[in-house]
Amino acid sequence: MTTTSAPQKPGPPPVADERTRGSVFSRLYTGTGAFDVIGHRTRFFVFTALLVLVSVLSLVFRGFNLGIDFQGGTQVQFPTGSASVPAVQTSYTDALGMAPVSVQTVGAGASSTVQIRSVSLDQAQVDTLKQKLLQDFQPRDATGSPSLNAISDSAVSSTWGGEITQKAIIALVVFLILVSVFIAVRFERDMATAALVALFHDIIVTAGVYSLVGFEVTPATVIGLLTILGFSLYDTVVVFDKVQENTRGVLSLTRRTYAEQTNLAVNQTFMRSINTTVIAALPVLGLLVIGVGLLGVGTLKDLALVQLTGILAGTFSSIFLAAPVLVALKERGGEVAVHTRKVLARRSSVAARVPVMAGATAQTPAANPAAAPAEPTAAPTTMQPSRARTPARRGSTPARSGARPAGKRKR
Repeated sequence: MTTTSAPQKPGPPPVADERTRGSVFSRLYTGTGAFDVIGHRTRFFVFTALLVLVSVLSLVFRGFNLGIDFQGGTQVQFPTGSASVPAVQTSYTDALGMAPVSVQTVGAGASSTVQIRSVSLDQAQVDTLKQKLLQDFQPRDATGSPSLNAISDSAVSSTWGGEITQKAIIALVVFLILVSVFIAVRFERDMATAALVALFHDIIVTAGVYSLVGFEVTPATVIGLLTILGFSLYDTVVVFDKVQENTRGVLSLTRRTYAEQTNLAVNQTFMRSINTTVIAALPVLGLLVIGVGLLGVGTLKDLALVQLTGILAGTFSSIFLAAPVLVALKERGGEVAVHTRKVLARRSSVAARVPVMAGATAQTPAANPAAAPAEPTAAPTTMQPSRARTPARRGSTPARSGARPAGKRKR
């Protein structure tokens, strides 16, 4: 005897999770929390630690390529005319028997000049170099005739660069103190600590990049380094403002943890951080292309390089370092740690009850159609003859439900 089970009704199609639906760009735009930045914070901590370690080792063993403003030296300048950078380098080497520190073209068109930077030269060496440059390139003075007066020289003292560095360090310390006080008052102490960690990361990584690549450090580099700190702080404050908004009252609920709400805030500010970075990087790239490529201004190159490096480092630290450090500080102890354990324990208990309930449902007879008893067959019913209806009297009306019995009409 074969038994056939009742056909199962088709259920609704599975619904995709909102956080994983759509492309990467749509998830970035909507900010639904699809990117688990806080959950993978250990990876970002390891990557950041390696980056900082490489930068520190480069600063210790390789050092900086200090410019003439920090080391001191001699600077020689004359109108470009027909001179080129390789030709000037050759003339300098032939005249003095050593290579210059740097040779670059400054300006464009008729105002273009060649700028030579070298170690400190005595007056005899300067005169020999000028004669060689006059012989090879015939620079013209204001009257339009070749002359030694068209070639200028100046001695640069290393004390000037030292003074710039000292003032920059003082400005940096004051800036960090004011930033710490502001964030601690506007937000909270842990956010101020996380913001300072991100700022130090930006400073060390930017300095490490200059050391590794060998960019020349000039006073413009120091000024640019101070400007990128403001950009990094702005991006971090934007993220922390959203974190504060999302975590307000989270300790009184048991659905989400502080880390999950912080991760949602990071996802919601992803597009804003990316847009801010792109908008800030475009003018810097313009400085590099126009100022260096077309105008040949070396100061703009130094300023643009440090700003571009700092913008990229600041964007990374505000998203992948500041917020994870904040969560790590919060979950060390206190109310946030207790709340996180409570939420996770509640989820574990709910997950443990689900299999038990599913097993109990599977053991009920209704869940097994084959083991369910057969329904009793209904007994045949016999048709009862209906009573004959008496014809209604002529002129009488059918009795209505609830009507008074027929009889004498009460006058």
